[in-house]
Amino acid sequence: MKKSILLLILTGSTILISQENIKYSETISSKDLYKHISVLASDSLEGRETGKRGQKMAADYIMNHFKKIGIPPYKDQTYYQKFRVENGRHLCKCDDCDVDIIKRILRANKYIHGENVLGYIEGTDLKQELIIITAHYDHLGKHDSLIFNGADDDASGTAAAMEIAEAFMIAKKEGFGPRRSVLIMAVSGEEKGLLGSKYYTDKPIYPLKNTVANLNIDMIGRIGDFHTHPNYVYLIGSDMLSTDLHNLSEEVNAKHTKLELDYTFNSENDPNRYYYRSDHYNFAKNNIPVIFYFNGIHEDYHKPTDTIEKINFDKIQKITKLIFLTAWEIVNREERIVVDKSE
Repeated sequence: MKKSILLLILTGSTILISQENIKYSETISSKDLYKHISVLASDSLEGRETGKRGQKMAADYIMNHFKKIGIPPYKDQTYYQKFRVENGRHLCKCDDCDVDIIKRILRANKYIHGENVLGYIEGTDLKQELIIITAHYDHLGKHDSLIFNGADDDASGTAAAMEIAEAFMIAKKEGFGPRRSVLIMAVSGEEKGLLGSKYYTDKPIYPLKNTVANLNIDMIGRIGDFHTHPNYVYLIGSDMLSTDLHNLSEEVNAKHTKLELDYTFNSENDPNRYYYRSDHYNFAKNNIPVIFYFNGIHEDYHKPTDTIEKINFDKIQKITKLIFLTAWEIVNREERIVVDKSE
């Protein structure tokens, strides 16, 4: 009789937790996504070039959001992982950007000073393990009179990460905190060579051996060149290191969001080399399973015309829910993601 009651309680608890993930995913709103992107992609932030005033302003905005939703600073001291690194190359994903890159590098200082903004949500019984959710908040900056606002690249991904942080914190305050810890990390220096994420993986705040997965969000607010509808997302890397992660991702989408998961660019041999060209790669090369969420290139990519009025907020909301629900499953299941392949 006691065993039956215990089983009933445990079964009921599992059902309740399963229902809770839907409840907290519904806190991710188009209104909040708009609010964040309207700040990050505003002219006042001058294109958020790493090392410049606008990037510092963006970092402060993200930090204040973490503070507002109740995430404490790292070791009760700071939300920033500051880095000073040698200037890298520019990672343009197309052939005809409006920015004269070889001139920009020659004009640039030898060293870049940037910040990764850390929002660490401590887990419960499996708190030594963690998932890291990344999005780069830097962009191309201001050149002459032109501001490269970067609404899609990557204010869209940064806003998504901020909303995911808030959803997890609401859950935690209501007694449904994650079993594993969650690090929401807005990185800078991506446009100059994945510098912020590389600095983190070279000097990790939390041990890489305890990092079970990285979900990276870079451009999810537009319809790319090869799609005619918004109900899709490109997934890159999900099966490169872990069949387990890939299957989990597929199951979550089939159950909840029902997006078209497009694997067109999911290959190490893809001529675009997208697998190597956003922040997830610095985790993948350390044998940490990754998923890169991406909507593809469009006509305003890396141009001053990547502005907020062209963003599809319903699209961002739906993809953000998929990422949150995927993260929820990863952090709350009994076993950590299995790595069955190698980088």
